[in-house]
Amino acid sequence: MSKKTTPAGEPASFEDAMAELERLVAQMEAGELPLEASVAAYKRGSELVKFCAAQLEKVDSQVKVLEGDMLKPFSAGTEPEAEE
Repeated sequence: MSKKTTPAGEPASFEDAMAELERLVAQMEAGELPLEASVAAYKRGSELVKFCAAQLEKVDSQVKVLEGDMLKPFSAGTEPEAEE
């Protein structure tokens, strides 16, 4: 399976962007890149973060439309109360 990107270098999907971002972070944290490549990786990472944020915003909007008034705040660690 080939990697798909748009002409502007935009990832084909959220998952592709996250995978590329993870690779960039790993390379930068390992100190594998020279200075100029690190700056380029940082710039690319910033673009990927913006892409991912935009994708998440789209999905959030879609969920709000689909769920309508049924959305309730999420409170981690609490169980729904059983009706007796």
